[in-house]
Amino acid sequence: MTTNSWLEINNSTLGRSRLGIGALGLLFILSAAAVTGIWYEIGDLDDSVLKVVVISWVACGAMVGGAWLGVRADETDPFGLVWGYGLASGAMIMSAAMFLVPQAIGLAGTAGTPQFGGIGLALGVLLGYSAHTIGHRLTHLAGGMDTTAAQITVHALAAGAIIGIVYGSMPSLGLLLGLAISSHKGPAGYAAARRLGRDGRPAAVLLLPAAGVGLTALPTAILPIPDEPVGNALVFGFAAGIFLHVAMDFLPKCETGSEIDQVLSLEENSHQLLDRLRTHAVGSTLIGGLAVVAAWLLIG
Repeated sequence: MTTNSWLEINNSTLGRSRLGIGALGLLFILSAAAVTGIWYEIGDLDDSVLKVVVISWVACGAMVGGAWLGVRADETDPFGLVWGYGLASGAMIMSAAMFLVPQAIGLAGTAGTPQFGGIGLALGVLLGYSAHTIGHRLTHLAGGMDTTAAQITVHALAAGAIIGIVYGSMPSLGLLLGLAISSHKGPAGYAAARRLGRDGRPAAVLLLPAAGVGLTALPTAILPIPDEPVGNALVFGFAAGIFLHVAMDFLPKCETGSEIDQVLSLEENSHQLLDRLRTHAVGSTLIGGLAVVAAWLLIG
């Protein structure tokens, strides 16, 4: 079992942990303002903002819960990591393809230029990949310093802003999209806690990224969005591309040198285990995607 603990906070991490607690407090204040109707005077945003409140807290709870499990997980057991990644990535891919891509193409189609939806989609994938790659490069230029919490925080803030814009511009969207998109916060927290534990760092620093989605989603959900089909198509396409990039990045990678392989390095016959895990990776992603379809059919 890992020795990492939420309570093992030394001087170097105490400030970031306090920042996380402050972020949770700010998320509570923003949520209370939305629920009590302070923002409703800005416009007819009741339904969409309340959906964003739910999504924000589900994302927060998922990351905290995933990190809590990661703290207590057996470091040599990769099956939980594979299934967490697979279920989340499958759900995200299916959600983006079902709810965001059709909106992007449909909105642009009303203006006679459906290609703009595709442009937004491509830009989301390419910029998501570029930001991820450059960010990884910067960690090496910074001397290999641990930036696990910082990277996840930036990702959470960016994802929250996109969720807020999407729901603000299309209030009729259901909760299923946001909940499926937020599902990756659980395995992300689990993997980050495992990684921090291997480096001898506490998981309490993950409180900030746990609250990060709501900190940007709630303010951006009330921003006025111009009723312009091409612009909205670009926004929806870009959101779909970003989430597809994140989902593909979360696909379980049971290859030599991957994070899962690093966990298996503590075991004998790791190559045989990698072969077994590939089957679990395929099954988990399929189940994650089909679960979204089933939920959509049941909820209507």
